[in-house]
Amino acid sequence: MGDVAKDLTAGTVGGAAQLIVGHPFDTIKVKLQSQPTPLPGQLPKYSGAVDAVRQTVAAEGARGLFKGMGAPLATVAAFNAVLFTVRGQTEAFLRSEPGAPLTVNQQIVCGAVAGTAVSFLACPTELIKCRLQAQSVMASADSAAVAVKYAGPMDVARHVLRSEGGVGGLFKGLFPTMAREIPGNAAMFGMYEALKQYFAGGTDTSGLGRGSLIVAGGLAGGSFWISVYPTDVIKSVIQVDDYKNPKFSGFFDAFKKILAAEGVKGLYKGFGPAMGRSVPANAACFLAYEMVRSSLG
Repeated sequence: MGDVAKDLTAGTVGGAAQLIVGHPFDTIKVKLQSQPTPLPGQLPKYSGAVDAVRQTVAAEGARGLFKGMGAPLATVAAFNAVLFTVRGQTEAFLRSEPGAPLTVNQQIVCGAVAGTAVSFLACPTELIKCRLQAQSVMASADSAAVAVKYAGPMDVARHVLRSEGGVGGLFKGLFPTMAREIPGNAAMFGMYEALKQYFAGGTDTSGLGRGSLIVAGGLAGGSFWISVYPTDVIKSVIQVDDYKNPKFSGFFDAFKKILAAEGVKGLYKGFGPAMGRSVPANAACFLAYEMVRSSLG
């Protein structure tokens, strides 16, 4: 099996593991990010992550925590095929000779290149996911809004294509998506390689056990969100913004308005669930990837 096919297979399995473990955390993150700023004297819809979980389960059952999973699940193969294949091909390009280990700095470059490529798949997928995850929050802010606006991922796509500018509407938020994926993946893959080399005591990391891979993957995933979280908040509010009466004219306008209304803490809404998700989800992703990749020879 060729390297591209190995990266495709291992990346798909890793992505599925990441999605299953992490999606409930992601749902809570988006709900907290997208809830409207309360008026003076009013309380926010959710007081925190635990309250968001409680209200979501009470209103929608446990499956409400998995709302919006259809879109990323349907595209996880393509997303991870691009992410790990582009990373693998960039690794091959940067190697001085076949099989030579790469430096941490070279892995940072590989992550940035892979992040650039996956942004074009991530943007429409994230838009659909965020719309489904946030619709109950957005509906509660408007008494005239129905409780459920979208029936599912395909319904979101049809609505955007028909009423929000066609194909271009699915790429709303592309700039903040790229501003998240490029530095985020650079940090994640760089941190992953640095930790693996630290645990291995050198550049040969082929003998690392599962425990080391789990720790390296989990901490690498955490580094992704630490480096780019405010950008993710801006991406989410732009993607769920009303098309006809938008609150934000773009990335920098959203940044300024969030800061003015809520201060710096407004750029970190949902940070707890994001970090709670990233560590186990990325640990599962990298472990599954490494195990499948090694089993394929």
